[in-house]
Amino acid sequence: MPLQIKTRCEKCAAPLPADGTAYICSYECTFCSVCSSELQGKCPNCTGELVRRPRRILTVAGGENADTGGAWGGSSPWLIWAVSFGVWMLVAVAASGESYEYWLSRGYPMSFATVFGSELSQILTYAPLTPLAFALAMRFSLKTGNWGRRSLVHVVFAVAFSVVHITLRGVTPFAAWDPKLGSFVSGIWDSQAHIFEFKWHIFENLFLSNVVEDITGAYVPIVLVAHALSYYRRLRDRELHFTKLEMQLAKSHLQALKSHLQPHFLFNTMHSISALMLTDVGAADKMMTRLSDLLRMSLESSGIQITSLNRELEFVASYLEIEKVRFAERLNVVLDIAEDTLDAQVPSLLLQPLVENAIRHGISRLSSSGNVWITANRDGSDLCLRVRDNGPGLVTAANAPSGTGLGLHTTRERLQTLYGNEQSFEIHNAPGGGVEVCVRIPFRTEPQLSIDEVVFERTTNSSQDTAIAPNSGGAKPAHWSISKGLS
Repeated sequence: MPLQIKTRCEKCAAPLPADGTAYICSYECTFCSVCSSELQGKCPNCTGELVRRPRRILTVAGGENADTGGAWGGSSPWLIWAVSFGVWMLVAVAASGESYEYWLSRGYPMSFATVFGSELSQILTYAPLTPLAFALAMRFSLKTGNWGRRSLVHVVFAVAFSVVHITLRGVTPFAAWDPKLGSFVSGIWDSQAHIFEFKWHIFENLFLSNVVEDITGAYVPIVLVAHALSYYRRLRDRELHFTKLEMQLAKSHLQALKSHLQPHFLFNTMHSISALMLTDVGAADKMMTRLSDLLRMSLESSGIQITSLNRELEFVASYLEIEKVRFAERLNVVLDIAEDTLDAQVPSLLLQPLVENAIRHGISRLSSSGNVWITANRDGSDLCLRVRDNGPGLVTAANAPSGTGLGLHTTRERLQTLYGNEQSFEIHNAPGGGVEVCVRIPFRTEPQLSIDEVVFERTTNSSQDTAIAPNSGGAKPAHWSISKGLS
């Protein structure tokens, strides 16, 4: 019955690629390497042993899956054979040089060819057995829950390994040293009579004198190398799995933080509209129209965490148009945006809560007109953004310097999640009065997005590219004074 390829782990639901590492039981319950390690190699459903699932890939024609890994642990079989013969050949050459010097020092003038043939007979015969022992070690790996039973299995394999090695060595012309003839002899060939003759005593002596060396000097190192490689791969798979989980968690966290900001400014805007309904119905209706445009822009970028500064300024401009209806002549906005920063990548909805905070806690508390300055410039490898107002300041406004409001707190968390220690967020009283919020993030012009976000970004590019830029064709608020900073 063909093995069913399952695409998800039955414990953590992590995706399982067809050519990836997975473990199955006799009933084809499938688990990832991390969950298999946590379950100690036992299926929680049938208590059966979990074994490595053969890796499979699709054929060129897209047909049935073909086995590519299996007991080899994902390594190409030809590579295992090549490494095996290469390593044992190097060992045989090194041992030949050492043995040749030894025999010369003992006064036995033996040719290097004879010594080299003897070492090849003893050492190179390990080469065809090494891939098989490696495959068995990967297939029957020792784990916490099965080490006793598996140890007995490997003892049997070790003895069989020695028997096969002695057999291969016995059929070579350098199987054993015959002191009567003063030369090496084969276990199946009589060099004097030139006939095939099975010499049982040679095989028996070889086994008794080499079984311990075969097991401890060859089989055990092969098993240790196989287990070390298997452990490294499980550790790498676990790290990749944890990295994927961390990325998914960070993405969910960023999306949750962004979702906090959207109802936050929506609630405040609706509150402003409600306050105007009884005093100025026309202004309230105008704010509702502007709010619908703002919500449309918000929905267009609902799945995007990173956007351009130009796009972010457009969103802020739409928000300020709403506030302009409420404050009229009392609100003046000054933009000082360096031209080389318009394509810089910034978190979506970064400036809006900062501007909203300046208006709500600064401009709204003034009896006269107030100003809001929005500044963007490049400082080396960083992008510096500043939002300042000329309101009463932090102490009078009863705000904490750390910015404990929902908008500022959420913005701070998003910056920390996106940039870590590469960002800074400061809020303080401005020298000339009011409050200034300073944000410093890495200056980037290429989107730093995950694969999922890139796919979503491509599907929304058409709608974003057709949006009106704040200073190109759209109606400018009546009391904006714009001064472009130096590049």
